[in-house]
Amino acid sequence: MSKQTFFSLTLASLTVTAGQAQAQAQAPHSAKRPNIILFLVDDMGWQDTSLPFWTEKTPYNRAYETPNMERLANRGMQFTQAYASSISSPSRCSLYSGMNAARHRVTNWTYPKNQSTDRKSDVLQLPDWNVNGICQVPGIERTCQVTSLAQLLKDNGYHTIHCGKAHFGALDTPGESPYHMGFEVNIAGHAGGAPASYLPEKNYGNRTDGQPNPRFAVPGLEKYWDTDTFLSEALTIEAEKALDKARQYNQPFFLYMSHYAVHVPVDKDMRFYQKYLDKGLPSKDAAYASLVEGMDKSLGDLMDYLEKYDLTDNTIILFMSDNGGLAAEPGWRDGKPHTQNAPLNSGKGSAYEGGIREPMIVCWPGTVKPQTRCDKYVIIEDFYPTILEMAGIRKYETVQQVDGVSFVPLLTGTGDPSEGRSLYWNFPNLWGNTGPGIGAICTVREGDWKLIYYYETGKKELFNIPDDIGETTDLSAVHPEIVKRLSRNLGDYLRRVDAQRPSFKATGKAAPWPDEV
Repeated sequence: MSKQTFFSLTLASLTVTAGQAQAQAQAPHSAKRPNIILFLVDDMGWQDTSLPFWTEKTPYNRAYETPNMERLANRGMQFTQAYASSISSPSRCSLYSGMNAARHRVTNWTYPKNQSTDRKSDVLQLPDWNVNGICQVPGIERTCQVTSLAQLLKDNGYHTIHCGKAHFGALDTPGESPYHMGFEVNIAGHAGGAPASYLPEKNYGNRTDGQPNPRFAVPGLEKYWDTDTFLSEALTIEAEKALDKARQYNQPFFLYMSHYAVHVPVDKDMRFYQKYLDKGLPSKDAAYASLVEGMDKSLGDLMDYLEKYDLTDNTIILFMSDNGGLAAEPGWRDGKPHTQNAPLNSGKGSAYEGGIREPMIVCWPGTVKPQTRCDKYVIIEDFYPTILEMAGIRKYETVQQVDGVSFVPLLTGTGDPSEGRSLYWNFPNLWGNTGPGIGAICTVREGDWKLIYYYETGKKELFNIPDDIGETTDLSAVHPEIVKRLSRNLGDYLRRVDAQRPSFKATGKAAPWPDEV
């Protein structure tokens, strides 16, 4: 089927966001279009770096060593209020669709086809969310059909490279493969959301002798089995080989460098492990710190590669994490979860800041002023229209409604798209862990204020984030008028995007929307 025929057949289903043209863009042919590297880290907390994203360095910033994040920030802009979903799949699906998770309905992590990954509840009947993820094919049950970011880049002349974790769709669905999402190259990406192992002596989980998660075995890196090449390094080597090929083409490249690090298992990257033991960190914390520095080394290697081949000035690098770090008890203790997000509250899976606020850096030579910081808020779906605008793709059609808003004006200092804007989260699910702010929850951020609503109990919490970044003081009783306004805002939005909500097993009735309590 020709490209023209495809668009003719699907035109009736297309929804175009406001301000986008009604015709498919022709690929711009300027050789000066920028290369783009989107460097995504898995489960990296806001504090898992020597680069502070707060007003001051904390003990956690001093524990880690991420010199290349510091190097990237020196060349670009840090975002101190960058948000994602609290779980991996919702963030990644928003990243490549431009949709809020409430709209695409991939609201928990995906893997088994047609199977929910929700924790069971005696009280709530959880909704039939899109357990099979996103894909570009219509008619696949329990998926959301999208026009992928990578597909639009490819159709407009970019050479598209995927390296690392995918986690767009469930096993045996079209979304499991980056090739089906618009990538011309796929290195080690599949349906799995974590590596069974980072260790080459365990063949990255492909050995069959008692591996804990053989279904998460990392594919396609057989040449590194039984070597001394840690997974993060193997992915970086393969990414550079793909860039070697890309340099031979007369087109810009888009590299999605999507590390499995720093997700569990907390394997020791022996290039850095001893350093952290010498600092006095317990074994597990030292292992986690070595994972972090191994990821940072990858970033530095790619920056070095760009310099070596005179690509730095024409390459944009965007750095982001997909959700907050797996929260620890206070202090560095062996046997406890391995990271800490303080002063943020809680971590991965939580509606609190520790679960959704991420480290983010953008380096755009010649456009973004070096050594700058932005305190305006952005959210993960904003990357979709932003990257397309960076690539010069201003006219495009999508099968989905795009919720993201380009943050290019923040990068160029020409505007503030966060002004008057609310951010929304909907998690009508139960994650595998429990903890502060973890449960069937929906959330809105409007200016300084953040409202959290618990579907099961009807409880509402209100926080002033600039004044109380740790969300220690619930102000809902003090400001009932703000609670009412934000509840109406959130309820209206969830209805407008046809969001899902749980129901009560005892009555079969749907849980109230936040403005109904």
